[in-house]
Amino acid sequence: MFHRLIFTGFAVLLVLRMQSESFAASADLILHHGKIATVDDSFSIHEAIAIGDGKILQVGSSSDVLKLRSADTKLVNLHGRLVLPGLIDSHTHPVDACLTEFHHPIPPMERIEDVLKYIRTRAKILPAGEWIVLRQVFITRLREQRYPTRAELDAATPQHPVLFQTGPDASLNTLALQLSGIDRDFKVTDGGSGFAEKDSQTGEPTGILRNCTRYVKVKSSARTANPAEHARRLRELFADYNSVGITSICDRDASAEGVELYRQLREREELTVRVRVSQHIDSIGSLTNIEANIRAVAQSPLFQQHDDWLRIIGVKTYLDGGMLTGSAYMREPWGVSKIYGISDPAYRGVRFIPPDRLVAMVRAAAEQGLQFTAHSVGDGAVHALLDAYAEVDKEFPIRKTRSCVTHSNFMSREAIEQAARLGVMLDLQPIWLYLDARTLAKHFGYERLRYFQPLRSIFAAGVNAGGGSDHMQKIGSLRSVNPYNPFLGMATAVTRRARLFEGRVHPEEALTREQAIRFYTINNAKILFAEDKIGSLEPGRLADLIVLDTDLLTCPEGKIAGARVLQTYVDGKLVVPRTKI
Repeated sequence: MFHRLIFTGFAVLLVLRMQSESFAASADLILHHGKIATVDDSFSIHEAIAIGDGKILQVGSSSDVLKLRSADTKLVNLHGRLVLPGLIDSHTHPVDACLTEFHHPIPPMERIEDVLKYIRTRAKILPAGEWIVLRQVFITRLREQRYPTRAELDAATPQHPVLFQTGPDASLNTLALQLSGIDRDFKVTDGGSGFAEKDSQTGEPTGILRNCTRYVKVKSSARTANPAEHARRLRELFADYNSVGITSICDRDASAEGVELYRQLREREELTVRVRVSQHIDSIGSLTNIEANIRAVAQSPLFQQHDDWLRIIGVKTYLDGGMLTGSAYMREPWGVSKIYGISDPAYRGVRFIPPDRLVAMVRAAAEQGLQFTAHSVGDGAVHALLDAYAEVDKEFPIRKTRSCVTHSNFMSREAIEQAARLGVMLDLQPIWLYLDARTLAKHFGYERLRYFQPLRSIFAAGVNAGGGSDHMQKIGSLRSVNPYNPFLGMATAVTRRARLFEGRVHPEEALTREQAIRFYTINNAKILFAEDKIGSLEPGRLADLIVLDTDLLTCPEGKIAGARVLQTYVDGKLVVPRTKI
């Protein structure tokens, strides 16, 4: 019996060796004489990488890896260029973003006058009474750093209702307020949060709404895309993601319709990025219905089955407003502000979900094994979500479901420590520091930004944080809202420099270059339950990788943001042949 076991063991080892040799001999692509940053645990650097059947076969020296070539193997001499794992964006909204300019182009807007010019131009085209809607032109990024006033919008076009919406907040002209029934007596009555700002002297609405844009009775006359057109635009966007090295994304607020569009692209094998999904869950209405909706997400085959191309990982909701609009929920008052149109000195922002309901929603997700995340911008919201996680953790280990805080812009030392204890992950967007720190510093003061995106402290505490863009509108990595160019994100994380801001924003919180690369690769893979498949260049992983024209590890800091992708491979297939290497 003992000899039979030994013989059987040797037979198994022989078969495995034969399979391994056969698998290795099937290498169809070798990139050699380069600088392969594997982003493994030790961030090891090698010269070459072999790929076969869509997976990584071997990394090592050029001489060793080239032994795997055959007559059919394609060879690429990298001439010393840097190779990284395919980049991952942990926070996108591609289904809507790809249609932003489907009806007509939207020019860049840097001043209030640009906004008003756009409105006047649309007013000349549209019949009187038609709505003019402009979304996601954030006041923090306008030179004047404020909302367009009700009077300015009225002057631009008194015959058209105007909605200038930035996230959960908005500025309306008089006609839009009238058509929506928003007057001095307006109150939110649906059980949700929000209010209309009132003039302190007259009591009349100023035109600014806080998290109650759902009451605006907007009607659009724009032509909508049919399913084929929508799919085409989404493919175009994904190709542009590939062009800047993005090979995997997470849609952080997908509707059921959006999930179905992804499913159809997957079925037709038209995806060129791997898609993970956090499906949207409303927080208003019957808690019984909300919990049922969460359980329904867990019943989807896209959650139950582990597809490398498309998978639902959890649910997403909204806990507070925005720092770009003046409604993020803070632990301390915002302060009276002309920038944000705030007149109440005690105002702390808007919290959307009360504590008991939040805990119930987190519990429902944890019970189903779903990752829960919530838009949480202000430090008050971040603490509130972490406290809810701590409460549920007493029953269901939060660490197992990789519970997440989305945005997590304003933090504290206590919040970082609590996230570390609970194993909570963070989904952050450095581009907000780059574009918005100028206005935030002007409003809050430099010292109150001490724990604004405190990346180095987060890494030092052992919290897994991943980088994303929160891409909302337009196709184009730098013209988009928000820009999804990952090298600008990496540069911001390393330099802590912001547009139109002198100096650096708390440089003590800067990442090293290796950390910045992990931020957009393996860390995001862990958030997306995919670190065994993507995020590093190790044997057995899927062959998603990029070749760069710039060595991010050694180049001057000022060159990081301008790095260009020469080639992008997904599943070992070349999807971006920008130039011959």
